[in-house]
Amino acid sequence: MLFDTHAHYDDEKFDQDRQELLSSMPSRGVGLIVDPASDIASAMKARDISREFDFVYFAAGVHPHEAAGAGETYLDDIRALARDPKCVAVGEIGLDYHYDFSPRDVQRRVFAEQLELSLELSKPVIIHEREAVQDNLNILAAHPGVRGVVHCFSGSWETARILLDMGLYLGFTGVVTFKNARKCVEVVKNMPLERMVIETDSPYMAPVPHRGERNSSLFVRLVAEKIAEIRGMDYEDVEALTMENGRRLYGL
Repeated sequence: MLFDTHAHYDDEKFDQDRQELLSSMPSRGVGLIVDPASDIASAMKARDISREFDFVYFAAGVHPHEAAGAGETYLDDIRALARDPKCVAVGEIGLDYHYDFSPRDVQRRVFAEQLELSLELSKPVIIHEREAVQDNLNILAAHPGVRGVVHCFSGSWETARILLDMGLYLGFTGVVTFKNARKCVEVVKNMPLERMVIETDSPYMAPVPHRGERNSSLFVRLVAEKIAEIRGMDYEDVEALTMENGRRLYGL
């Protein structure tokens, strides 16, 4: 069975067939899914979805895109959501300097506050980083003891080694199947297998040959197959080790 460690089933793109699609997952080889939030409202929706399906879990947090609208009580809201037994992490949190939907100083503050909250709650974090490598590393370095995963990793091997030295996991999406994914392939080839997890980032980042389509956890198999090819491993071994790694990451 496969573990899709990052899929946004609270997204409106699943409104038409969410129940049918999720109900089909176990019979189609997907055994576990984590749905990370982008804000408090989406965390509540992800929580409700997780209550309907015993193999779905969720994370509560404020994405950098939503940092400017986090509100004064957002940390208390996350604390309350984190008490739910299906909440496995604080996330999705981090920095995004590509779109800059929130001012960068606000992104940095909200990211740091949620890292501190993760330490308080003893929960891992799910980190989003885009075009903010050095600030991400600096803020993480200022919060030793934080554990978690940098999701949808497509950075350099140099950056990967720093994150791995911090004890973090790296999550890989359909990006690893793209023709221009040279950096991503290098990291997959060289990193320790025990820190690797797989994900779809559904409904985004669909792998080849489905690029441009709505993504779903049904395509996480293609990520595992590509990793097996890169590492010269049997597919079944990648499936088993990424399931074990995901369970360890989220305490399942």
